[in-house]
Amino acid sequence: MGHPTFHLSVVKQDTTKRRYYKTTAIILKKNKFCKEVAVKYDPRLRERKYGIAEGRPLSNLKAMATAAGEQCPSFTPPGGETLEEVKARGKDFFEYLCSLVAKEAHQEKQTSPRTKEANAEMGEGGCPTSLINHCSGLESVSDPECVAEVLAANILVVSHGAYMRNWINYFISDCECTLPITFKKTELSCVSPNTGISQFTIKLEMRENIKPKIHCISLNKSDHLDEMTAEKI
Repeated sequence: MGHPTFHLSVVKQDTTKRRYYKTTAIILKKNKFCKEVAVKYDPRLRERKYGIAEGRPLSNLKAMATAAGEQCPSFTPPGGETLEEVKARGKDFFEYLCSLVAKEAHQEKQTSPRTKEANAEMGEGGCPTSLINHCSGLESVSDPECVAEVLAANILVVSHGAYMRNWINYFISDCECTLPITFKKTELSCVSPNTGISQFTIKLEMRENIKPKIHCISLNKSDHLDEMTAEKI
């Protein structure tokens, strides 16, 4: 089969699960294509555990790091997760996501075109649970450095700030993710604003031990907040 390509958008959320769910619900409510798409919750996307610093102000964590002679955020409070442990979670989830897309793309290739019932479902505003079907016909995001091609899947991941920064660093350091020409390396250390959006296109090689090809389209975008008033925020 060919190389399944999917578009991955990651939205940074704060550290409370309640707001995490609320953000996901708002996104789905405003989604123009698949309002009934099923949401899958995965514990591997949870925020980094901060041990005894959990729930305390960031200033407390920085003070603890300084007292220990270390830099924040690499400092691990007693009982907290190390950055390597968070990275391992992110890597495990990403590999699972890639295998899921590849599996569904393969199954789609082996089956006949969509049935009339499936088309009717889409016409009524419904959305199949498959990652593949609800993205048929979608093209990759317009980007001068990306080749326009039909996507196998269009995936939204909603997670937390520290987790997402670690995961994106994994893309850059381990997966050799390419960056836009105008991108500055200093942006990698920037903290994403709440509901900041990062977008990637990922092309899977259907051979073992071959890394997926990842290209970053945008990082920590917040222009969707420009029209919001301070009152609404």
